Amino acid sequence: MIRWWVGLIGRSLIGLSLAATSVFAAEPVQIGVGYLGIAGARSTLSLVEQPADNDGVAGARLAIEDNNTTGKFLGQRFTLEERRIKEGEDAVQAATDLAARNGFIIADLPADALLKVSDALRDRGTLLFNAGAIDERLREADCRANLIHTAPTRAMLADALGQYLVWKQWKRWLLVVGSHDEDKLFADALRRTATRFGAKIVQEKSFEDKGGARRTDSGVTLIQRQMPVFTQGAPAYDVLVAADESEVFGAYLPYRTWDPRPVAGSAGLVPRSWDASQDQWGAIQMQNRFIKLNSRRMTALDMQAWTAVRMIGEATSRTNSGDVRKVTDFIKGPDFSVAAFKGTKLTLRDWNLQLRQPILLVDGRMVVSVSPQEGFLHQVSELDTLGYDRPESKCKLK
Repeated sequence: MIRWWVGLIGRSLIGLSLAATSVFAAEPVQIGVGYLGIAGARSTLSLVEQPADNDGVAGARLAIEDNNTTGKFLGQRFTLEERRIKEGEDAVQAATDLAARNGFIIADLPADALLKVSDALRDRGTLLFNAGAIDERLREADCRANLIHTAPTRAMLADALGQYLVWKQWKRWLLVVGSHDEDKLFADALRRTATRFGAKIVQEKSFEDKGGARRTDSGVTLIQRQMPVFTQGAPAYDVLVAADESEVFGAYLPYRTWDPRPVAGSAGLVPRSWDASQDQWGAIQMQNRFIKLNSRRMTALDMQAWTAVRMIGEATSRTNSGDVRKVTDFIKGPDFSVAAFKGTKLTLRDWNLQLRQPILLVDGRMVVSVSPQEGFLHQVSELDTLGYDRPESKCKLK
């Protein structure tokens, strides 16, 4: 009798072992993520800040590794497929090709191209993440239900800067605006910020881009003569705020103004979603892992792409599913949050699908401050003091 029981127990244990082995041997659920960007890196004024060819996608690759670290215990495997659009190529066709193999796409595209892609993929059920475009209209009149934004908006960046300047009691601003459309949009955001937080723009100056070489052998001498004259004669001001997204003149302003005043905005003290100098809240280990993989520092675009992929990873682990619809519903739901080395969990604004996030204020070497600033309160989340709040929004998700 005893032998019979021993045999029964032995056979049961073997059966359990085989069952467990079959579970762990099962093929993991494949979760495909596409990355859609523009071929070629944009040139900047500063030689030390030239974007790398893998700017953005490098952050996505790091997040894929992070997702797979957790995914191997949950039977999930994440893959990344990159596609770069050359001049003249159709963004919609490239996105459609990616969507055939990937349920999620991280996009670094201009606003118009992003909207076309979003509309083209709406009926496929593909979930898009905007990692690059900061245009307000993508979260307002042109918002889309299949487009989530990890990139901050111009209004968020302007409000983050404005809160700090007002906290410092630097309330009199000299606003210098470039001649390109993007410069004017950032200037609009800065004007809104000044009105919102009680600052005063004492004067506006326009800097016309006349073309020509940005770097010449006599450049330093010419700039040293031109910039003081350009900023001369302004009413008394506390800080010069530059709107120069096109990088034509902003970097030439610090230390060259007629009056000894700080510079902020597109140069000097700059608002960013991420910076290589960020070292708080566990960010050093993130920065070190990124440097080890890429032999360079992590940019804001890298971080915005990383956050998008991590949002997918967080949702798939919480739902234990790779189904795009389930993942999408969870990300848009009230229980979703993601950690991103910024001192607080990031959540989604359900009225326009913009990711709430602190904004770093940096000077090129250090993080000077982090907004929202102390004393700027909100009934739901202090992060909603940055950018357009629910009552201001014109978004009707469709």
